[in-house]
Amino acid sequence: MTEPIKAVALISGGLDSMLAAKVVMDQGVHVEGINFFTGFCVEGHTHAIRARKGSAPKRNNALWVAEQLGIKLHIIDVIEEYKKVLLSPKHGYGQHLNPCLDCKIFMVRKALAWGFMAEHGFDFIVTGEVIGQRPKSQRKATMPVIAKESGADDRLLRPLCAQNLPPTLPEREGWVDRDALFGFQGRNRKPQIELAQRLGFTEWAQPAGGCCFLTDAQYSRKLTDLWAAQGSKDYELDDIMLLKVGRHIRPAPHFKLIVSREEGENRYLEGYRKRFLNLRPISHLGPLCLVDGHPEPADLELAARVVARYSQGREAAAVTVAAEDPNGERRELTVPPLAPAELPSAWHV
Repeated sequence: MTEPIKAVALISGGLDSMLAAKVVMDQGVHVEGINFFTGFCVEGHTHAIRARKGSAPKRNNALWVAEQLGIKLHIIDVIEEYKKVLLSPKHGYGQHLNPCLDCKIFMVRKALAWGFMAEHGFDFIVTGEVIGQRPKSQRKATMPVIAKESGADDRLLRPLCAQNLPPTLPEREGWVDRDALFGFQGRNRKPQIELAQRLGFTEWAQPAGGCCFLTDAQYSRKLTDLWAAQGSKDYELDDIMLLKVGRHIRPAPHFKLIVSREEGENRYLEGYRKRFLNLRPISHLGPLCLVDGHPEPADLELAARVVARYSQGREAAAVTVAAEDPNGERRELTVPPLAPAELPSAWHV
């Protein structure tokens, strides 16, 4: 008996990667998914911490897609390796701090190295790319760049737009039928939605901004602020996780406040109380606040007033706030809440 043809598919959790994997599976190819955790992924973090609006379920969409397809999903931690991609992207950034082209090259290269290990034995790589869908990384001119610089060359198959590209090795070898692939292009999602319905899918993740925080303007501002405050372009996992949570308020260059916005964020920030000076109102219900940086003693009263502003005592004459350092030393401050006019918009990172 001959060994089955095997493909490893990059699974982001979005509609395109789900369709690309399914189209190849339907041609009799054994498909397994791969997903890379960079630390900047939306899935499985803030969705789990914060209350979701509307009826959208809380889930990791990459895992959910793999479940719908009935395939294995291999999740690989690339946090440290990804730093070089973000900090020094050869092809630059997109609209914000998203190194999309370098990111795609990196992930295809990682999938190639993983999939072609002897113990895995995959034959080609599948992605859900569509020509013209993303202005930075999904252009016809960049498709060969990704294939070449990743080392995948013509073992990289894009089933959704393959008919707009030269035939790849899987097509030439007859592992897949090129006529059963597609020629989608542009940002119109209607063809993908129609295909999803034909394939029997009734639900899929909405493609609103992708699954990466680096495409988000507000998050990019927070990351830029972090680099400016520490004087270098570097980060640890806790740094980038905390950028996803709470209001970030910088009253002065030497310190920043991270103020929770809801109960889920309160619980999450509790895990950092042994690492940061923290404040919380005790005379009224209100948020937990971490103080990042090196505040002066005089800054503590201002921080307490900000916390009081976001508490249920915002209209009270005074609010009592407990301040506790990482060693457990505690003091209480009774302060008037900061008025809205005293909280400049420029303080919000």
